[in-house]
Amino acid sequence: MKLTKILALILAVIMMALPLCSCLGNGKGSGDETTADKAKSSDLAYIQKKGTLVIGMTDYAPMNYPDENGEWIGFDTEFAYLVADELGIEVKFVPIVWDTRWFALETKDIDCVWNGMTLDETAKANADCTNPYVRNAQVVVVKESAKNTYTDASTLKDCTVAVEVASAGKGAAEAAGLKFVEYPAQSDALMAVESGKADACIIDITMANAMTGEGTGYEHLAPAFSLTEEVYAIGCRKGSDLTAKINEIMAGLMKDGSLRKLAEKYELTLVTEAE
Repeated sequence: MKLTKILALILAVIMMALPLCSCLGNGKGSGDETTADKAKSSDLAYIQKKGTLVIGMTDYAPMNYPDENGEWIGFDTEFAYLVADELGIEVKFVPIVWDTRWFALETKDIDCVWNGMTLDETAKANADCTNPYVRNAQVVVVKESAKNTYTDASTLKDCTVAVEVASAGKGAAEAAGLKFVEYPAQSDALMAVESGKADACIIDITMANAMTGEGTGYEHLAPAFSLTEEVYAIGCRKGSDLTAKINEIMAGLMKDGSLRKLAEKYELTLVTEAE
């Protein structure tokens, strides 16, 4: 009988000790995350472990576009390489349909949207956005011969305006109460004006400056006027610690003049230069 009581007592003590051992064993006794848990929740650690930063982008000069050999170049392209070098990883550029960028980000088909992305409420709602780095504007592009005809939004009232789907250009058209037709990319919107399918298009001034006028593929098109002003930022996943890391590296590249050299090369205006 005594032996039975002793065994029962020992068993009870063991059962009471198990939860305590479990807490001590997994390091969560104080409510803190373990190193493994932190690594699992770190987007930056995930990206560094796989060794590649996958960037979602479109063909958009002067931010990301192919050279004569089919290699991606542009301000954002070179900017991304500088950041990746600091992180010790490679860069992979993945062309996306702009309207699907948030879904691709969430499902980890891409790690960030880095393609002259306008920092607006939609971007803030769907991504963790970095600090702004380049100034931009939404401009109306028309045929050079009609440039003096279109001077403000009211002169476009009876016109067909081409815009990129789910873009800042579309938002500007909606805000101005214009009749518009959506195209998959800004380059398609330019082509619509060139071919006469549209009277005008609304695109980023960065692209308009790079793609229209003498010596370009659209030498008979020209910017007429600006509708809105904006800034560009990089979109990372919601809750991603990559955002803070890119901001840290960006600050260093601003300080050492690397981004200023890139901005001069691609004829862009850094946010800090306009402040």
